[in-house]
Amino acid sequence: MKRVLTAVVLIPLVLLALFLAPNWLFAVLVGAVAVLAAVEYLSLAAGYGYEPFRFLTYLLIVTFYGIILWATGSPSPNGEYVLITMVFFFTLSPFVFLCAGMSREDMRSVLPGAAVSYVALPYLGFSLACLVIMRIMLAGWLLVLITFFVIWVGDTAAYYVGRAFGKIKFAPRISPKKTWEGAIASAVASIIVGILLVEFATPISRGLTTIHLLHAPLYFEDTPMWITALVALAINIAGQIGDLLESLIKRGANVKDSGSLLPGHGGILDRIDALLFAAPIALVLFGALREYFLQVP
Repeated sequence: MKRVLTAVVLIPLVLLALFLAPNWLFAVLVGAVAVLAAVEYLSLAAGYGYEPFRFLTYLLIVTFYGIILWATGSPSPNGEYVLITMVFFFTLSPFVFLCAGMSREDMRSVLPGAAVSYVALPYLGFSLACLVIMRIMLAGWLLVLITFFVIWVGDTAAYYVGRAFGKIKFAPRISPKKTWEGAIASAVASIIVGILLVEFATPISRGLTTIHLLHAPLYFEDTPMWITALVALAINIAGQIGDLLESLIKRGANVKDSGSLLPGHGGILDRIDALLFAAPIALVLFGALREYFLQVP
């Protein structure tokens, strides 16, 4: 019951932020989630016996979202400048962590601490920023909405079908409760919800405009159903892999949940684990298939 109640409260808040928040506020909210997830991730890393650079990791994630705010702001900066800034950020960050390690007495802790801290930048910072980038694309709210629902519905199907009918273990060493029955149900449910959202994109847009969640309706041309199905399947598979990777990290740290912030779900990281791999995959697919996907006449 706690799991359902938390979802009932959380999902509307997320959707309100998706539809109503200006781009800068949406980026700030996503950045805040990335920092909260980093707090839990670094606690898991500490469970391995490593001493991460906590404050510096948070500072670099905040800096990265400052770059995202600049890159997605108005007027838009030159794309080459944005790319060069991103490359410098991710290239120089390891040196920043190692320089900070010069102040440590235990020099053997510097390299592993810098390594686990650096992983947080692409794993949490960049992955979640893909949602911000998707949202500023044409009809970006719908692309993010599809990504959310493909993951949420897939997770729910895997959970309940796995509990009711699951017999064949999916990854027993990493996550003993996951089953192939749940994984297949997750994929099928994701494809169905993806197709429904795309097929009814225009009436959904009209309805959201009627209740003042959008400024004006958009009219979408038909998208081939097989493309929608493949995109939803790819996002779902990425989400299930993301889920397993977080379980792998927790298993190594010998903990069940990444935190206790969300009753029934565990921590922030437990709630967004699937999105961490799904969001970059969704951004790549929606960007690559934009000629075929959700064209606005």
